[in-house]
Amino acid sequence: MFRTIRKKKNEISADMAIALLQSSRRGVLAVNGDDGYPYAIPINYIYDDNAKKIYFHGARVGHKVDALRACDKVCFTVYGNETIKEEDWAPFVQSVVVFGRCHLMKADPEAVKRLKQFAMKYYPSEQLVDEEIAHAGKAVQIFEIEVEHLSGKEIQER
Repeated sequence: MFRTIRKKKNEISADMAIALLQSSRRGVLAVNGDDGYPYAIPINYIYDDNAKKIYFHGARVGHKVDALRACDKVCFTVYGNETIKEEDWAPFVQSVVVFGRCHLMKADPEAVKRLKQFAMKYYPSEQLVDEEIAHAGKAVQIFEIEVEHLSGKEIQER
């Protein structure tokens, strides 16, 4: 169902792909937008390897929410781990592409747990996280992507 990486020599292991997915702070979410146009937006996220899910937050209304209600299929991409191996002007970069289904989570204790888990990745203290959730938590929608397929690769930028 999902295509394999064309250039096998560039493929990284699933463990390396998951490590990049866990360590990156931002990625690009692509949905099926209005009139068949793709809609891709940068998001902050967390990846839960045990659940095989990606969680992020956003507004309860808007283009992304409308698109997800119409079609839950998404693509999510992260890239990073830039390293110099040989030539100092041509770094190697890793990337991960995830295909899955994205759902809006119900406003329940599990969603609050995921919101706090998400915020702890980005805020410097639990106190600030708790204050922010108390202040704005009710206005936030949590989304979850059920990972159906992921692949990673490393290329040299030259």
